[in-house]
Amino acid sequence: MKKTTHWAIAVIATTISAILPAKAEVSLSVDIAPPALPIYAQPAMPGDGYMWTPGYWSWNGQDNDYFWVPGTWVSAPFAGALWTPGYWGWGGAGYAWHGGYWGSHIGYYGGINYGFGYVGVGYQGGYWANGAFSYNRSVNNVGSVRIAHVYNTRIENSAVNHVSYNGGAGGVRLQPTHAEQAIAAMPHNAPTAPQMQHEQASGANRDLRASVNHGVPTIAATPEPGAFGASGVVAAKPDRPQTITKAHRTIAALSPAKEQAHGEPVRAAPGPRQAQEQPDQHTSSARESPARQTSSREDEHHEK
Repeated sequence: MKKTTHWAIAVIATTISAILPAKAEVSLSVDIAPPALPIYAQPAMPGDGYMWTPGYWSWNGQDNDYFWVPGTWVSAPFAGALWTPGYWGWGGAGYAWHGGYWGSHIGYYGGINYGFGYVGVGYQGGYWANGAFSYNRSVNNVGSVRIAHVYNTRIENSAVNHVSYNGGAGGVRLQPTHAEQAIAAMPHNAPTAPQMQHEQASGANRDLRASVNHGVPTIAATPEPGAFGASGVVAAKPDRPQTITKAHRTIAALSPAKEQAHGEPVRAAPGPRQAQEQPDQHTSSARESPARQTSSREDEHHEK
């Protein structure tokens, strides 16, 4: 399989940026889809005021390989800060990465079900009120930490899947609403320095490469950014191993041309419906969370 050159990346990114919502951050594009999201539990939060940032697959151009960036708890950069996760999206010529950001509203993140309150639309893990964040205990592992504001709204696994990208063959087909497009155009903050260092450290860790861990990283989530050796580190569950080796980049993965030949993308089939007892990966809502919802849902989402 050919490697995507810097020139090709620039061309693809320019093409994709013309068809994406305003302010979408397109940092790179590759010609193979990222692996499925691993299954893992959430480590206990280190303290009040920390926000959960889901794990994701990033790309190492030097190794020509995806690598896992573990989910982690990050100190909120300001009161009212909400994290919109990044996502991979098919743009017709490659899979482009749209970086996450901090803002006062949850924006569009490709419909990817990252779990722990990030069910593909909005965020059901908590909300800000009077300068303090209230945590939904049903999707957040508060552990033994004393949290001032906690509530419990149960979320059901009514549409579980582990697809890690939007569009393309087998990708999620959810498109942004007008409200989410407006949120994307609002001022927002880049990832914090600890988040950036966390990603860089992940890229340098050989065990986090997809070709090494086969989609089941031993460090799936950490209690804080970069804390790969901490006692609270969580490994991915090995009950769904994937074949992700060099072949993932040459044979098993479809090239863009082959994906087009396979037709339009389809939504992944929903998994079995089951109640969420403990905070674990990939929860989906069968109903709205409390009235003080953290995201705007004025418009219905639509598919391609």
